[in-house]
This record gives sequence, structure tokens and C-alpha cells, in this order.
Amino acid sequence: QVQLVESGGGLVQSGGSLRLSCTASGNLEGIYNMDWYRRAPGKSRDLVASISSGGSTNYEDSVKGRFTISRDNAKNVMYLQMNNLIPEDTAVYYCHADQRDSPTRILSHWGQGTQVTVSS
Repeated sequence: QVQLVESGGGLVQSGGSLRLSCTASGNLEGIYNMDWYRRAPGKSRDLVASISSGGSTNYEDSVKGRFTISRDNAKNVMYLQMNNLIPEDTAVYYCHADQRDSPTRILSHWGQGTQVTVSS
């Protein structure tokens, strides 16, 4: 079983910064892609940024140039550095990981979420 625990959320003023962390534990063999998602009030859960096991990254357009995703495979931690935050970034942020369990099965793991609130 894989556990993902997010931390680092909070309340920040517009233009400020936060760094989210996602610590993975348990049976981590086969973990490859990791992602950050967010769910804003009244909206669906949307992909924010992804990082492969090799370090390749992708970002949702609205966060490009402001957010940076990274991972430390030795420590089993993924980060999301968020700069120049705006009120529209207010959401619950979720850590997600894909794990190849067998040649034909991929497991999807989620954290419990951490609240980020950006005041104007």
C-alpha cells in the first residue's frame, strides 16, 4: 500500500509564495509519474503539473512560469514551488502517483489534500 501525505498549504497574500510537499511511504516499487492536482470551490479536480520518474515536467497553462514541480527520489518526496500566487490559485491541492503493479495493471494513489488560500 502507498501513502501520500501533503503538507505546506496555508493562507498567503496575492503575489506571495508557498511550497507544497508530498511525502510517499509504503511499497513504492513501480511508482513512476507523480502529479499535483487541485480542486477549486465548485469546480472539478484539475491537473496542475506532472513529473516523470526521469524528471520530465508538464504544466497547466495558467501556472507556467509561476509553479515548479520537482521530486527527490532518494527521499520519496515531491514538491510544488508556487510563486506569484493569485486568488484564482485558491484550491485544495492533491498529490497523485501512478504505480505499475503488473505489466497490465496501473494503480492510482491520492493524498488527502492540502488547502491553499490566496487573498487579494
